[in-house]
Amino acid sequence: MGKGGLPVEDVLDELDRALSQTGSAVLVAPPGAGKTTFVPLALLDTEWLGGQKILMLEPRRLATRAAARRMASILGEPDVGGTVGYRIRMDTRVGPDTRVEVMTEGVLTRMLLDDPALSSVGVVIFDEFHERSLHADLGLALTCQARQLFRPDLRILVMSATLEAAPVSALLDEAPVVRSEGRTYPVETRWLSKPVDGPIEGPVASEVADALHTDEGRGDVLVFLPGAGEIRRTAERLEAMGLPPDVDLHRLFGNLGRAEQDRAIAPSAAGRRKVVLATSIAETSLTIEGVRVVVDSGLMRVPRFDPGSGMTRLSTVTVTRDSADQRRGRAGRTGPGVCHRMWTRQEDLGLIPARRPEIAEADLTPLLLDLAVWGAGADELQWLTPPPSAAAAQATELLVGLGALDNDGALTDQGRTMAGLAVHPRLAAMLLRGREAGHGALACDIAALLGDRDVLTVDGRAP
Repeated sequence: MGKGGLPVEDVLDELDRALSQTGSAVLVAPPGAGKTTFVPLALLDTEWLGGQKILMLEPRRLATRAAARRMASILGEPDVGGTVGYRIRMDTRVGPDTRVEVMTEGVLTRMLLDDPALSSVGVVIFDEFHERSLHADLGLALTCQARQLFRPDLRILVMSATLEAAPVSALLDEAPVVRSEGRTYPVETRWLSKPVDGPIEGPVASEVADALHTDEGRGDVLVFLPGAGEIRRTAERLEAMGLPPDVDLHRLFGNLGRAEQDRAIAPSAAGRRKVVLATSIAETSLTIEGVRVVVDSGLMRVPRFDPGSGMTRLSTVTVTRDSADQRRGRAGRTGPGVCHRMWTRQEDLGLIPARRPEIAEADLTPLLLDLAVWGAGADELQWLTPPPSAAAAQATELLVGLGALDNDGALTDQGRTMAGLAVHPRLAAMLLRGREAGHGALACDIAALLGDRDVLTVDGRAP
């Protein structure tokens, strides 16, 4: 292990050589190895970077802010915006001296469309790439083409804890695969004796209460639930049951206020424990200090395209094997832990190994519009998983109907305007037509409602 105590330090020289000599690398390192916060800082002074910027992509806004703040703290800087900054939608904290920019995945697409050469950028890092979001796949495809057409000196680094490295290496012209052994502690796994029948909130609350008693002294408790509705109802049950006087209860999900999110991930005060009820936002890229116990509901919420409405809705599904393992690993970051799984051993054998990449089942309309602005068809880019031809044809037909593309598939002036609004093309078309009809404010209100959450559900469930 290196002098800083982080396992990833042992492979930094190998990683430096790979990026210097081949221009690409795939880093596979388990949770706790230090890849998210240490690797970007370690690359700052490399000769090949030459003082240029580092862009690092994260799958979620909370992880983006947390990673930037952690790196700034490591450098001894009081806040982000100095050497390290971040960019998320409607919130940018960068300054004239910023050299590491942490950003959510969709921000990179906008940067590439504005500046295809990524001027002044030396390396793009795709963190937690195993999640295979639509934005991450598009960002990697565009970055590869940008390097091919404009920037042969641009480096690409793909990082993950559970990534199948060979296909990514092949996509990046047989890029070297660098592996860090990491540092993990043993985690005891406990299953239920019989399946849960009915809503999950009651059984989860009972399991948390039991864990606070039987695992006393092990540290804080992290509970994985599918969405904000389940979090609220589980919190109500725990409060009704009565928590021990030294235990604080926190919620953690994407639309929660930043101050509440920060309190949830901050270390517990001396002599106190906490229970954090979280969505999959806490699954990767984010360290919640003090967690030694995990209670996993076995459920997660994923986006699913509904051809009937033409929009994407959230569906609650059984957790996949790789996600369950990621959640379990949260209990072993700082010491031996325990994971309570809200399913039986028999059910465990039936878990699907991994989610399908989002590009394989998502609405491709926004992606096709971005490609039109980029000036290339989907078949002209290198993809880890190519967009399905039928879904791409359906998306193209919709974009023509919305006036974003002409009958030959070329971008129209209206399409370019729609792309700049950074909302789904359906909503962008509504905004433009609403403004033309003199109802711009009403159109904005409707777009905000439809774009922010699934209004066809109540707490993630159909009414």
